[in-house]
Amino acid sequence: MLSLIPDVIKLPVAIALGAMLAFYPARWLGQSEGRQMAATAALTKSVQVLRERNTIDDEVSTSDAAALCADLGLPDDQQAECVRRVLAPDAEPADVGNDPENRSTVRKPDCQPQ
Repeated sequence: MLSLIPDVIKLPVAIALGAMLAFYPARWLGQSEGRQMAATAALTKSVQVLRERNTIDDEVSTSDAAALCADLGLPDDQQAECVRRVLAPDAEPADVGNDPENRSTVRKPDCQPQ
């Protein structure tokens, strides 16, 4: 049956088929290596950022209130107020929303929606 097809047609078809068989696996391998390199680069950057953040956290946690306020670049007359606010304990958390009086955010079954 293949003998009915002229060699002029069989040869280009065989070359194209061979090229496809070689091209797509090579492309797939290249893409997987590229993904692996991108994942490695992202992980390296993530570790670097976390190390820098930990260094900053250590500096802030070991600093006293006056040093923290001085690092903000405040004028001398505002540094005393800044130190007072840094040292003052928070009476209420800063993220208090519209919670009910008993601070429960869980609705009771007989409670109507507001």
